Amino acid sequence: MIDVAVVGSGHNALVAACYCARAGLSVEVLESDTVLGGATSTVERFPGHRVDRGSSAHIMIRHTGIIEELELADHGLRYLDCDPWGFAPGGPDRPPIVFHRDLDRTCDSVRSACGAADADAYRRYVASWGPRSERVMRAFGAAPTGGRLLRSFWGLDTGAGGSALSREFLTSGDALLDEHFRDERLKAALAWFGAQSGPPMSEPGTAPMVGFAALMHTLPPGRAVGGSGALADALIGSLRSMGGAVSAGDGVRALERIESGWRVSTLGGRTVHARTVIAGCHVLTTLDLLERGGHDAAVLDSWRRGIRVGPGIGMVVRLATTALPRYAGTDSTDRSATGLQLLVDDRRTLRLAHGAALAGELPPRPAVLAMSFSALDPTIAPTGRHQLSLWAQWHPYALADGRRWPDIAEQEADRIVAEVEALAPGFTETITDRHVQSPAEIEREIGLIGGNVMHVDMSLDQMMMWRPIPELAGQRVPGAPGLYLTGASTHPGGGVSGASGRTAAGMVIADSPSTAVRKALHRLRRWPT
Repeated sequence: MIDVAVVGSGHNALVAACYCARAGLSVEVLESDTVLGGATSTVERFPGHRVDRGSSAHIMIRHTGIIEELELADHGLRYLDCDPWGFAPGGPDRPPIVFHRDLDRTCDSVRSACGAADADAYRRYVASWGPRSERVMRAFGAAPTGGRLLRSFWGLDTGAGGSALSREFLTSGDALLDEHFRDERLKAALAWFGAQSGPPMSEPGTAPMVGFAALMHTLPPGRAVGGSGALADALIGSLRSMGGAVSAGDGVRALERIESGWRVSTLGGRTVHARTVIAGCHVLTTLDLLERGGHDAAVLDSWRRGIRVGPGIGMVVRLATTALPRYAGTDSTDRSATGLQLLVDDRRTLRLAHGAALAGELPPRPAVLAMSFSALDPTIAPTGRHQLSLWAQWHPYALADGRRWPDIAEQEADRIVAEVEALAPGFTETITDRHVQSPAEIEREIGLIGGNVMHVDMSLDQMMMWRPIPELAGQRVPGAPGLYLTGASTHPGGGVSGASGRTAAGMVIADSPSTAVRKALHRLRRWPT
C-alpha cells in the first residue's frame, strides 16, 4: 500500500505530489493520457514546432514561491519575462498601447495613445490595485476560510474605509474601468485581460480580475522555455528524484473507500491501494469515479446539480508561420510579439460574444487574443519560422439548432484568423500549418468538461469558499475520508498557479499519522507571508 495516489497529472496534481513526496510520503501519479501535464503540456503538432495543448503564458505561479520551494530550476525549468506583456494595436492615425513591465514606459505609451488624463489615471490604478492584487495572491495560497482570508488582507490600506474597499472588490470590472479611464480602447484592452478568467466584466466581483493587471508591473507573465509543458516536465523530474512514481496511459476507473484507505481501480486492470487519494481531475470526473466505487449516488447527483460548468469559454487556433504579424501603424514586431496581443478595441465585442455563447451561438465577431512566443523562445519553432496561438473567447460548447463542432470548426477558425489579418495585413499568407481546438476538441483531448479551461465558471458564486460548491470547498469530500481535491475545480480556480495543489498537499501532510511527516508541514506554512 502506498501513502498517496494522485489522479491526473495536471500541474496542481503534480505540485501536490511533489510536496507529499518531499515530506517523505510514497506517491504515485496515475494519468489516463499518454502525454503528461494535462493543460500544461506541449506536443509536436507540426514538424519542428513544440505547440502547447493548453496554457501558454504563466501569470500566477511565479508569484507563489512554489518554483523556488520545489527547486524546479534544478530540473530544467526556466522562465522568460513577457516584456512588453501586453499590446493593443493602433492604426495609421493612432499609436498602439504597449504595456511594459516598467510603469513609466507604460504610462508614456498610454499618454501617447489615449491622452494625459488616462496616463495619470493608469498610474493611480496601478498604485491602488497593485497592493490589492498582491493580497489576492496571498489569499490564493491557502484554503479559503474566513480567518485565512482576513489574515491575507489584514493591514491593507482601506482608503475611504473598509466598507468602501469591500464594495470596490465586489463591483464589476466594467465599473472599475469606467471609474478610472476615458479611452474605450484602453478599457477594452484591460477588460480583455480580466476576461481571460471566464466571466464577462459586467458581472459583480470581476473588478479584481481587471485589477490583477496592475501586478504585471511587479512580475509580468512568464513563458517557460520549451513550452508550457516545461513546467510539467520539471515537476515530474522533481517528483521522480524524490522517489515518486508517474504512470501514463492507464487512467483511474473507480475510487472505492475501504477500511484501510482506498482501492483505486485503473482502466488497464490494475488495483492500487492507497491510504489517501488526491484527485486532480475535473470535479465532475471525480464524482463519477466515486459513483463507480459505490459512493452514495443520490448525494453525488445533488452535488453535480450545484456545479455550473458554463456555456463554453473559448477555442484556440494554433498556427505555424513564416513570420510574425506586423500590425498596422507599427514599424516592427518588437513591442507586439512578446506578450498578450489584445485584439479588441471596444468592449461591445466582448459583450456580444458572451451573450451569443449563452444562446449557443457563435460570436458576431470573434474576440481574439494572439500570442507569438516563438519571438521570445526560438526553441519551439524551426529556425526562421514562428508559431502563434489565437485564443478566441466565448465560443459555446453546446451549439444551438443541432450544429456540431466537427462540422464548423474550420470555418470558425477562418473567422478568427481574419481578425488578425484585418489588423496585420498579409498575415494569412505567412501561415503554413494550423491546428484547431474547438470547445469539443478541448474536452476530448485534455478532459476539460464542456471545453471550459477553468473547469467550472469563475463567477463570484463559485469562487473562494464557494468553489465549486460549499460542500466541497474545503478540498475534502464529505463521507469520503482520505480523499482530497485539487485542480482548477477548487480554490483559487483556473490558471497556472499550483496553489490548490500546494494546499491539498498541506492537508494530506497535516492529516498523516506519521509524526515525521507532520513535522514537514512547517515548511509549507512559511508561504504565503
